[in-house]
Amino acid sequence: MPRGRSKDLIDKRNEALCRRWYYWTEVQRLRFDDALKILSEQEFFISEDRVMAIIRQYCKEHPEGDIRPAPKIKVPKLTAGQLRLFAGE
Repeated sequence: MPRGRSKDLIDKRNEALCRRWYYWTEVQRLRFDDALKILSEQEFFISEDRVMAIIRQYCKEHPEGDIRPAPKIKVPKLTAGQLRLFAGE
């Protein structure tokens, strides 16, 4: 028996995590950040970043599924000069 973590068990965990993601976001209609917090702190005990990484990887490997991760949110970087344009100065 090889040492280390079982690939089969990790795959089953990832699939279960994605099913729970679908349940919380689609069936219970929770916001994705609330679903992340539940999965991370109450159900799987791994970081929120790791939960999202697992969901994204699972979606890439199984494109036929109904599970879709929340998109990465890019925050625009504004300079002080750009902000002044909005203030009307």
